[in-house]
Amino acid sequence: MSHKQYAEWQLRLLPFLQWKDRVTRQTLRADIISGITVAIVVIPQAVAFASIAGMPPQYGLYAGMIPPIVAAFFGSSWHLMSGPTTAASIVLLSSLSVFAEPLSPEYVGLALTLTFMVGLIELTLGLVRMGTIVNFISHSVVVGFTTGAAILIASKQLKNFFGVPIPRGGHLLDTLSSFWQQIPHINMFVLTVALATLLSGLLSRRLFPKIPHLIVALLSGSFTSLALNYFYGTGATHIPMVGAIPQTLPPISMPDFSLTTIKELAPAAVAMTLFALTEAVSIGRAIGIRSGQMIDGNQEFIGQGLSNMAGSFFSAYVATGSFNRSSLNYQAGAKTPVSAMLAGSLEIVIVLAIAPLVAYLPNAAMAGILFIVAWGLIDIPTIKHIIKSNNSERAIFALTFLGALFLDLEFAILAGILLSLVLYLMRVSHPRIVTRVPDPALPNRKFSDGGGRLVECPQLHIMRIDGSLFFGSVSYLLEEFARIERQQPQAKHLAIVAQGISFADLAAAEVIANEAVKRRARGGGLYLINVKKGLWDSLESGHAMERIDPRHVFQGKSAALHAIFQKLDKSICQTCTRRIFRECQTVEFIGKDKNATASIAPPIQTGQKPA
Repeated sequence: MSHKQYAEWQLRLLPFLQWKDRVTRQTLRADIISGITVAIVVIPQAVAFASIAGMPPQYGLYAGMIPPIVAAFFGSSWHLMSGPTTAASIVLLSSLSVFAEPLSPEYVGLALTLTFMVGLIELTLGLVRMGTIVNFISHSVVVGFTTGAAILIASKQLKNFFGVPIPRGGHLLDTLSSFWQQIPHINMFVLTVALATLLSGLLSRRLFPKIPHLIVALLSGSFTSLALNYFYGTGATHIPMVGAIPQTLPPISMPDFSLTTIKELAPAAVAMTLFALTEAVSIGRAIGIRSGQMIDGNQEFIGQGLSNMAGSFFSAYVATGSFNRSSLNYQAGAKTPVSAMLAGSLEIVIVLAIAPLVAYLPNAAMAGILFIVAWGLIDIPTIKHIIKSNNSERAIFALTFLGALFLDLEFAILAGILLSLVLYLMRVSHPRIVTRVPDPALPNRKFSDGGGRLVECPQLHIMRIDGSLFFGSVSYLLEEFARIERQQPQAKHLAIVAQGISFADLAAAEVIANEAVKRRARGGGLYLINVKKGLWDSLESGHAMERIDPRHVFQGKSAALHAIFQKLDKSICQTCTRRIFRECQTVEFIGKDKNATASIAPPIQTGQKPA
């Protein structure tokens, strides 16, 4: 049964109906292989991300179990793999560490509540079809945040990497200052483990790209720690361990729905939602381009929302799309979302099997892993491209990057998004407005700006506007009208080439109508040429068309100029030497003689609504 035979509400409620027919014996085999691959890779990542988030290590694993299954079932992407991510983890730590001590039961409770709130906001945005909201968030926000987050991740792991005590919760400068004072007390055994982890991971990624380098790094760090403890004794090495994690299924949990908690976490929930959705939809679309799939942003919002809401009841903290795991899922040959569902299910089995082994995982090895993760977040080519681009993108990147380093992360995200929206509105509030003149050098005397070589009619100014007109562009439009009146006081007639205008809201329509009334009172008029249906409808619905006069609306340049010419003051035409319109040739040039007559063409029909 084709998915075209299902109602839209059925496809939205059960999106698997759109891809169930793709599941075959061949695709199932490919999905099993890719699911196993991702499930293995997510283990070290999940433990590392939990450390970033200030959560016990098992909670990172829990976030990789239920959420990816739910997100795959209710999302739209065939390859997007949800779960714990670096960005979500570091925002979580930044948001919640001011309310409770990381790793504490209170902290975990707040994390689960925040997860539910994020999921609820995501689901709501999806249901009201706000999936396009992520299109208005500049990519520079994401790059600036992740670059700042990478530096913060590395700085917060300095104590584990070098084995020195550094107070938790300080800002970047405080952390660096504390580390500087602790340099003489570096534990060389801990540093050896961390370097072994870091170097083996980097070498493995370069020399053996098909082997999960994070697993190689973890094994190298763990074996190095075991060797050092064996030869020197644990009393001498003092290498701290992560400790064992519960060998159980994800425990059932309950978020805190008290109004006080919800009020405290609301700003963080909004910031994390915007960033998580931007991350998930951007990753889904990036891989969709490679796989030839069109991603439904609204459905992805719904899938991400339900995954976090469900995850909050199974001890999972905020999950979103992971670029590394999604790319691996695609490269491993996944064909359908069955791969993500299998990965989440297999992780439960794997965790039950290896949980006791985590007790032998050194904190220094985790620090080495996180150094690798942090370095991978810094996209140097993209940063260079942003720096070489325009001032707006540089400003957005700088604000988000510096805000991530020195302010609260959720504030940095919101500030970056707000600045990107403000700069976008500033751009669209200045539609392109250019003067147009018939150019004898072009075929059919097409309109041109003339490059400064053409002159205008002293009675008629022709301008072209490109861009939708809304309340934000009203001031700019008024300034342009005032400039024209100031520079060309004799040009009582104004023609607007409107083929580049798709829409005018009530405020903009009022400005155009007022200009028409004002020019008519001066003995001139305002005319619209090549009006699109969208512009006509918006002017008509705002009752502006009645004041503009439908007879002043034309669907072609020739008809417009022919009609407007009839309204010009022919006494001025008789003494005008510019003669830029064909119709000008019908008026006898008599210099300063006011008594000569001119031949005037008959009027034509106007006011035809565009199709």
